Amino acid sequence: MTLQLDYAVPSPAFADYVTVFYWFRADVPAIEDVERADHAQIRFRLTPGGGTYRFADGIEQHVADAHVVGPTTGAFQVKAKGPVHVFGAGLTPAGWAALVGSDASAMMNRAIDLNDLFGPVAASAIAALQAAPNLPAKTAACEAILGRLMRAERARMLGFVRHVDGWLTSGPSPQVNALVAMTGLSRRQVERKCRMLYGAPPKLLSRKYRALRAAVALLAEGRSLDEAIGMGFYDQSHMNREIKQFTGYTPGQIRGEPGALAQLTIAGRYALGGRVHPIISDT
Repeated sequence: MTLQLDYAVPSPAFADYVTVFYWFRADVPAIEDVERADHAQIRFRLTPGGGTYRFADGIEQHVADAHVVGPTTGAFQVKAKGPVHVFGAGLTPAGWAALVGSDASAMMNRAIDLNDLFGPVAASAIAALQAAPNLPAKTAACEAILGRLMRAERARMLGFVRHVDGWLTSGPSPQVNALVAMTGLSRRQVERKCRMLYGAPPKLLSRKYRALRAAVALLAEGRSLDEAIGMGFYDQSHMNREIKQFTGYTPGQIRGEPGALAQLTIAGRYALGGRVHPIISDT
């Protein structure tokens, strides 16, 4: 299978709203693979044909060429007829608030047509990205598209998101009480804001990013299974269940036979270490 995935770091103006930009190309008759749980995404298919997602809860959706995927809390299956060329961007929780604005938990493990969110904008956005000749040009074009779509008051959620991202990377299994103390909010307020921006409560977020961090350690860093268990898991069976839920692969599969998308995603994002927040490069 001929696959290529290139990443670009957002400019300073978008660094709080976009995790990474990516340009995926699969010049094959069809593709079927597994994507790990992740931040929300905005995606533009540059070779028409849409695709199908089967989410962790069993719901299957056909997606338009331009769409937004809400935050995901489990691995999901991707199928599409080829060739498949996609330009996309990960949305931080602040980016979700600025672009979509609705409660992220209502869009958890779901996708929505970009035209349903913003009216007939998909065709012109796809055309602009198709016309851009290379990764830097496509990144600049996508930032221009996002700049037009995002709300003017986009910065109002940044403080809370920085607290949560810092908490999620503060240790293998951070305690919710520490996040409550960090934000100065009540536990109920913290839970509500996490659901609104991240799509899930803090405990589930902690599990998600612990599992993704361990998967990166196994594949990109070559850690042993015993070392990975030491990253906050009770035992090997606990680690196996958690990593399987959030990546679609067991630890043994990640070390020995990961899918093409898993390999490209983990290796590409890990290589960005130092240029992006650890919640992006290390998970």
